[in-house]
Amino acid sequence: MKKLLGATAFGALAIAGPAAAEFEIAIYGGYQTSPHSTFTGDVAGTPYDGTFAWDGKSFTLPPYYGVRGTYWRNDAWGFGLELTHAKAYASEADLAEGDFDRFEFTDGHNIITLNLHRRWKGLWMDGRMTPYVMGGIGIAMPHVDIQPTYAGAPHTYGYQVTGPAAKLGAGVSYAINDRFSVFGEYQFSYTDNEVSLDGGGTLSGPIITNALNIGLSMAF
Repeated sequence: MKKLLGATAFGALAIAGPAAAEFEIAIYGGYQTSPHSTFTGDVAGTPYDGTFAWDGKSFTLPPYYGVRGTYWRNDAWGFGLELTHAKAYASEADLAEGDFDRFEFTDGHNIITLNLHRRWKGLWMDGRMTPYVMGGIGIAMPHVDIQPTYAGAPHTYGYQVTGPAAKLGAGVSYAINDRFSVFGEYQFSYTDNEVSLDGGGTLSGPIITNALNIGLSMAF
C-alpha cells in the first residue's frame, strides 16, 4: 500500500508541469448507498458467513460528509488528500436473524485516500463551468460497532484500520467568483475490510459505496 500511495503522488508530480499552482479545499454532503456484501470469519472461535444489506442513512446523525484538499499544479492536473465519512448499517432484517444485535460502521466508515485529479478548467458557460474526474487509493478506518448475540459477548466499539480503499469520481464545478465554486459529483468507493472482534475472532468483507455529492470549494 505504501508503494501504491507513493506511485500515485509521484505520478501526479511527473504529469504536472511547472505552471502556477493553486490550492483548493472542498466540503460536501449528499446521498450515499451501499449494496449488500458478505462477511466471513469467526466469532469467538465459531465460523461465520453472512450477507448484509446495508443502509446508508445519509441524513441521520452523524451525517454522511466529506472534505478534501487538492493541490493543482496547473490548469489540468492536481493531487490531494480526501476523507469521506460514509456509513453502513446492517439492515433490520439481517439483525433479526439473530447473530448480531448491532453490526455497523456509522461514525463512520471513514475512507482516506490520496487522489489524482484531472480537470478541464473553464470548458463551458463562459469559463465558469469545469468538468473533472479523479481517482485515489488509501485506507479504510471505520468506527466499528459490533455486538454479537451470544451470552456474555463483548461489544466491539472503536476505530480500526481495516484494510485498503480505492475511489473513483466525476463531477462538474461552477465558479461563483474567483475563489468560490459549487460542485456536484458522483463517487464510487471500494474497501476491503478485516475487523478484529473483542473477545476473539475476525470478520472480513468488502463495502462498496455509491454517492451523489453537492459541495462548496474555495481556492487559494
